[in-house]
Amino acid sequence: MSTDPQPAPMFPDGLSAAEAARRLQTEGFNELPQAGSRSMLRLVADVLKEPMLLLLLGGAGIYLALGDMAEAILLGVFASASVFITIVQEARTERVLESLRDLSSPRALVIRDGERIRIAGREVVRGDLIVLSEGDRVAADAVLRDCDDLLTDESLLTGESVPVRKRPAAGEAMDAATIAGGDDQPFVFSGSLVVRGGGIAEVMATGPHTAIGRIGQSVTALETETPRLRQQTRRLVVAFAIGGAIVVAITVVLYAMYRGGWLEGILAGIALGMSMLPEEFPVVLTVFLAMGAWRISQARVLTRRASAIESLGAATVLCSDKTGTLTQNRMMVARLVLPDGGVLQPATATPEAIAPPFRDLVATAVLACDPQSHDPMEKALHALGADATAGATLQRRYGLRPDLLAMTNVWSRDGAGVAAAKGAPEAIAKLCGVDGGALAALQARVETLAAEGLRVLGVAEASWSGEALPDAQQDFAFSFRGLVGFADPLRPEVKDAVAECRAAGVRVIMITGDYPATATAIARQAGIDPEHVIAGPELADLDDDALALAARAPTAFARIMPEQKLRIVTALKADGEIVAMTGDGVNDAPSLKAAHIGIAMGGRGTDVAREASAIVLLDDDFGSIVKAIRLGRRIYDNLRKAMSFILAVHFPIAGLALLPLVTGLPLLLGPVHIAFLEMIIDPVCSLVFEAETEESDIMRRPPRDPQEPLLPRPLVLWGALQGILAMLATGGVLLLAHRNGMPDDELRALVFFSLVSVIVSLIFVNRSFSSSLREALLRPNRMLLLVIGFVVAVLATSLTLPAAAALFRFGPLHADDLALTAAAAITTLIMLELSKFPLRAALSRRADKPDQVVKAASPAR
Repeated sequence: MSTDPQPAPMFPDGLSAAEAARRLQTEGFNELPQAGSRSMLRLVADVLKEPMLLLLLGGAGIYLALGDMAEAILLGVFASASVFITIVQEARTERVLESLRDLSSPRALVIRDGERIRIAGREVVRGDLIVLSEGDRVAADAVLRDCDDLLTDESLLTGESVPVRKRPAAGEAMDAATIAGGDDQPFVFSGSLVVRGGGIAEVMATGPHTAIGRIGQSVTALETETPRLRQQTRRLVVAFAIGGAIVVAITVVLYAMYRGGWLEGILAGIALGMSMLPEEFPVVLTVFLAMGAWRISQARVLTRRASAIESLGAATVLCSDKTGTLTQNRMMVARLVLPDGGVLQPATATPEAIAPPFRDLVATAVLACDPQSHDPMEKALHALGADATAGATLQRRYGLRPDLLAMTNVWSRDGAGVAAAKGAPEAIAKLCGVDGGALAALQARVETLAAEGLRVLGVAEASWSGEALPDAQQDFAFSFRGLVGFADPLRPEVKDAVAECRAAGVRVIMITGDYPATATAIARQAGIDPEHVIAGPELADLDDDALALAARAPTAFARIMPEQKLRIVTALKADGEIVAMTGDGVNDAPSLKAAHIGIAMGGRGTDVAREASAIVLLDDDFGSIVKAIRLGRRIYDNLRKAMSFILAVHFPIAGLALLPLVTGLPLLLGPVHIAFLEMIIDPVCSLVFEAETEESDIMRRPPRDPQEPLLPRPLVLWGALQGILAMLATGGVLLLAHRNGMPDDELRALVFFSLVSVIVSLIFVNRSFSSSLREALLRPNRMLLLVIGFVVAVLATSLTLPAAAALFRFGPLHADDLALTAAAAITTLIMLELSKFPLRAALSRRADKPDQVVKAASPAR
């Protein structure tokens, strides 16, 4: 144990059992408090406020009022599924506090009434003396009263995988401003892991008052932002509902004026309202996002909130943690440097290139390690020289001391002894008596390695003849053996993924708690190429506007605290950016939840990070983020195509319902026809767009303007143009056939067949905004073939099966009638394809000016 004088703890023998019980009663258990969870009725009530769900229930009510039980049940099933899925998701999200409790309440060895007893971590109270040993998880935030060679892994709180040294307190106080990370602190934190040494610490904070508890409280206090797609869909549904209400009102008045009583007019208005209700929108949106989540799951990406996939397609900034995200969160030996300056990179060296001096350096470094170590750097050395300790017996260990940052192990083998030391290069140089020019050369080599982002240890060796061992490491006659440089290696997929993000107009910003030199080296390896690395103290001096301005240039952030991560994300959002944030530690949870899209690493990530995120990378593959961006853009493109198609389809349906009222023609489309079109043909046809492959330039475009509506004015006009031409084509068929004296049942069949044929032609029109008609016809899409086959089968059945013909009130059609329906569809297709050229040119001009689009995405700038 340390020989330095230490202030005595408040209770030398620990708390008494009575005092501990009193504090437990007064201050509560050492765990996060149970959040007030909402009751099942409250959850259902909140879900029932959703406009899209109300729309589904309203549609079901209309079908029920019309006596169409089958369609009412179908919409009711959709509504029930929506309620069930939402409630399940809410329950999963609330698991975050339980995950925090598991991390913050391990078992603990405490001193009470002068005796050491093992208790549940939740029973630790303020003032307890906890005994720390290698491999223990710290039960509460505490100040060290005594310790020996103590290293702890605080990566849960800091995100950095390298353990930090601890020392006994010399009067320091622990309060809410005390933060984890950094060497030679006298504090240990709840949830951290003891990787070497041991000690005794006095508990200063428990439960919600610990550092991990404060993070948990900040996560629960953050509100998840409503997905933009949901906001836009709500606005679109409201606009359609208003438009539908106006048309229905006109229909009621016209019917009452030209066809008879108001009651019949109201019933006709309800039937038309069915054709105008955009119930396909929520159905199609649900299908697209559910299918998108399934598709991306094939790439080992779990989508906790499906709407986040679409949001990721609009991301303008990707904030990435370094450790465990860009890097592999494991140490490896990256450099071996001999005293004469010889350098070897073990990862790329062949066995023949590892000359005896390098093997000797590795063997000495391994002898200086603990045989069973939790230290990631020592694990890396063991992996490189696993047989170095074969046949040797450990005689004595000399631990780190504040005045000498080096450790020594003394071994005996075959009657001979060796002392192996490793530690800070300056400490090893001091042990070896290196000075003058040799010391300057050594310091230059260390600085070169540090500039590459490596952590550097010096290694020394001394012989031992077997007599009594000295009391201190300084009494051995050490010889300098060289330097070992360690790196947390970059994930192999990261560089290509970053390059593809940049090509797609997504800026990548690295945020790490590591040192600026390491951050700079890793950022350059990843291809981020920061113009400036902003350290935590510098960031603290910036206001939010200055921070946002600084982050517009290629930037990396180093020595960043958890609350500063959250501040960076908040500043970027306020600057108009759509922010995706990756992370894996407890320290990342607040910023993951605050970002528009939180992306957690599933393999090494904590439960807290996963629960706070919207997307989880199950295999920790950073490249999967690019796949998610590509899929998000594809989903949004295809969703717009489907929405444009649905908008276009409503025009001829509503037109054919209104035309007889205005012209005096017989009413052809009744509720059964409209229900068939709305609930079967439209949604089934819309599934074609979900299966469409992405446009060839989808990852060369800048991010879309997040403020742009789901259906912007040009696309609304394009959908309206399609709908008007389709209405003219089907209306023309109706008028032509009626003029030639076709019977009502045959006329109804002819108009219905023409309408369905024109709807199929609109699928081809909307398959692509940029490709030619030939590509739209030949581009592979198995779902399209299935839909066309389905439509043909349904139409054939409605003509040939007497029961179906009676249900639809269809008369027989002849070859010339079918040719007329085909002509209407082909004419509509050709005219609309010719109309796409101006739109295609407009889209091309938009893609050629990415700077304008990116600026439009950031109106606050």
